[in-house]
Amino acid sequence: MTEERITETRTPEGNTHTTTTIVTDQPGSGGGSKWFGLLALILVGGAAVLVFSQMSDAEVAKDAAVADAATQVGNAAGQVGDAAEQAIDKVAQ
Repeated sequence: MTEERITETRTPEGNTHTTTTIVTDQPGSGGGSKWFGLLALILVGGAAVLVFSQMSDAEVAKDAAVADAATQVGNAAGQVGDAAEQAIDKVAQ
């Protein structure tokens, strides 16, 4: 709400001075909601960092599993090659 106050002052000489004052009711500053918003922002930021770091760890684990599988396939192929050489050697004898 806004209120206008007009004050008239008369000096002993008869001069009149008028002063106008405007008074406005200000709502609360909302200090509590600012702190709550800041806390919520910090929590969301922390959660985002946690999620992205976990996704990164999962990516590393996936890459390690693929590399391990490739190594196993390579070893199996080597064993097949060795078996084939032994079979050829037996046939040649």
